[in-house]
Amino acid sequence: MTHKIMITEKSNTTLTFEDFKTEVLNDYRIAVTSRECSLLGRKEVLTGKAKFGIFGDGKEVPQLAMAKAFKNGDFRSGYYRDQTFMMAIGELTPKQFFAGLYGHTDLAHDPMSAGRQMGGHFVTHSLNEDGSWKDLTKQKNSSSDISPTAGQMPRLLGLAQASKIYRNVNGITIKDKFSVDGNEVAWGTIGNASTSEGLFFETINAAGVLQVPMVMSVWDDEYGISVHAKHQTTKENISEILKGYQRDEDSKGYEIFRVKGWDYAELVSTYERAGAIAREEHIPVLIHVNELTQPQGHSTSGSHERYKNAERLAWERDFDCIRQMRLWMIAINIASPEELAELDFELRKEVLEAKKEAWNDFINPIIEDQKNLLDLLEQIAEASINHKDRIRKYISELSAIKAPLKKEILVYARKILRFIEVPNSKVLLSNWITNFIGETQGKFSSNLHSESAQNVFSVEKVLPEYAENAKPDLDGRMILRDNFDALFSKYPETLIFGEDVGNIGDVNQGLEGMQEKYGELRVADVGIREATIIGQGIGMALRGLRPIAEIQYLDYLLYAIQIMSDDLATLQYRTVGKQKAPLIIRTRGHRLEGIWHSGSPMGMIINAIRGIHVLVPRDMTQAAGFYNTLLECDEPALVIECLNGYRLKEKTPLNFGEFKTPIGVVETLKEGADITLVSYGSTLRLVQQAAEELLVLGIDCEIIDIQSLLPFDINKDIVKSVAKTNRLLVIDEDVPGGASAYILQQILEEQDAYKYLDSKPQTLAAKAHRPAYGTDGDYFSKPSAEDIFEKIYSMMNEVNPSKFPSLY
Repeated sequence: MTHKIMITEKSNTTLTFEDFKTEVLNDYRIAVTSRECSLLGRKEVLTGKAKFGIFGDGKEVPQLAMAKAFKNGDFRSGYYRDQTFMMAIGELTPKQFFAGLYGHTDLAHDPMSAGRQMGGHFVTHSLNEDGSWKDLTKQKNSSSDISPTAGQMPRLLGLAQASKIYRNVNGITIKDKFSVDGNEVAWGTIGNASTSEGLFFETINAAGVLQVPMVMSVWDDEYGISVHAKHQTTKENISEILKGYQRDEDSKGYEIFRVKGWDYAELVSTYERAGAIAREEHIPVLIHVNELTQPQGHSTSGSHERYKNAERLAWERDFDCIRQMRLWMIAINIASPEELAELDFELRKEVLEAKKEAWNDFINPIIEDQKNLLDLLEQIAEASINHKDRIRKYISELSAIKAPLKKEILVYARKILRFIEVPNSKVLLSNWITNFIGETQGKFSSNLHSESAQNVFSVEKVLPEYAENAKPDLDGRMILRDNFDALFSKYPETLIFGEDVGNIGDVNQGLEGMQEKYGELRVADVGIREATIIGQGIGMALRGLRPIAEIQYLDYLLYAIQIMSDDLATLQYRTVGKQKAPLIIRTRGHRLEGIWHSGSPMGMIINAIRGIHVLVPRDMTQAAGFYNTLLECDEPALVIECLNGYRLKEKTPLNFGEFKTPIGVVETLKEGADITLVSYGSTLRLVQQAAEELLVLGIDCEIIDIQSLLPFDINKDIVKSVAKTNRLLVIDEDVPGGASAYILQQILEEQDAYKYLDSKPQTLAAKAHRPAYGTDGDYFSKPSAEDIFEKIYSMMNEVNPSKFPSLY
């Protein structure tokens, strides 16, 4: 059994030589242990025991230095090379490393993701078993990694900004579990090639503007897989081209360091200085760690000998960071070559033993499942009448698999089920299959959404209250404004930020006066940078704040959809419920005019961001109710306000901040007998207009407001309407086959509404293109009241041509 080795925080900074020697040797143990894991991990992939491997070899020594400066309460947002750092802070053992490589589906063995992500994606647990927050100030924290290159950058910005909020905003009552006076630093890591991504530059610029405590490390080994830096970076040097960000006496910016990745002593000194500057002065720091190597190449999918020449390979052998650390240790009498060779041998044995234990823990339960199935299949084969030979052939093939996957076991069971003619045998095997799938499926499918007591379904509906002698109607934007005012007062940890949010109170005045009342940190203007607006929200939500990130228009969401899809939407899933970021994303859209402000790409959005709730209120009272609900929950959501509703009059509620719109529940706006009309958002007003005009001709429509696309109609109320009317039309302003296809699938398949239909279910969507400029462009591109009227009329014409003769 390998013992856990880690870097500990020092309370006494005065070290004797013996103390220094002990510390350096401990660092060396961690570095060599990590390297041996990488070397053995590659062999496990190439021998077929693991699917794929991407390791941190060559980056060990700078990660030791980073770990020394990393304190309790700090957060890491990094990428898949950082295994040595995780070992150094005590959050990854060799055995856990191999469990992740094998894809062990038990968090007790693979605490990083229980096999949901490939090895190399690291996380610490922020939540208790019940979904409540741990005290993050008493542990070293890592936000959950994602594979998309530079995708860790936007979140890093928010993790750093949280410290600024905690240091400078008074009255945050939940602060104790998340911050000690804002002293925490957010540490980022990235490979040099990935600094070419726009997300890197967007984050670097935003952190410089915001002046947040962030230390950004670039691990530079000169390559991005096989592509050299000369094809990646101007001047082949990221710190050189970023030196304009260096702060000086006249302007704020970054502190920038450049250090060789094999120089242990200089790395330790550099990271200590960088951490102190960021922590004390609250400014961002960039550390360009160059002259690094990658001894095994990019990953197990290839060899770097294919693209590195002999001279480069020789240099990499000479300047391998562990080799250089070993030479330095010998030179200053930390240890002799013989002592280090003996230590290397001991560590190699420990890692090998950890690998064996992890493999046995992974494979033995599966072998037991294989054995149990084989025993059952022997009984079934014996009882078989016509297919005994075929079943025995399958039994022989299955028993020959020495290290089976669960998939292989299940495939054979399901194949054999097809050929069982004895009823009792069929029952036995079908029960085994059902139980096996039931026990296994959850290991791959749980925790897409919160499973805590604070999930969105835990909040009870609260209706808006109105005075008996009702106040004068308000513009919709004033409903939002007054509700946000109530929320900011009620929840001091809530803040909102986005383009034009602060000084002018957003482009539609839904936040009028809020910055003046609550300050520039809680109601903040930001630059035009949608991806990092979302990243700010994710990072701050990971640290207990309740951010509302505003994306000015729905179309602009496309700049941020990758971060929403790959990071926020998957967070609870990929951590198996061990981290959460209950970010609220606010935007506005629908019924816009002109190509670039008119998209309603709802189909794309709802299919890209499963894991985030998508709410589509038809008016601002509904929208305000959603915000009130979400701030009592622990899940992320996207709220799309109707752009053309801000100046429409609405009744004035008395209970701002308290009324709650339920999530996943539809609302029937008008009852009718002839046809069920399903829509959402601004389009509903056109549907209502058409329904009024149809009633004159004797067609009585039932109108249902979806309100929430994700989740969708959890009470299955739409099918109850279809059972009454026997006809269905879905109206949507997305492209044909967009959100309307999803809605139809939910109604017909999930709710079985097809049973009640007397006519073909239909959809009415926008044209496949976006609207041309102007009102006419909108009219001829998206469903109009006349389009809706005539579509419904034609459906009724099919039912009763004599009563409803054709219009055309």
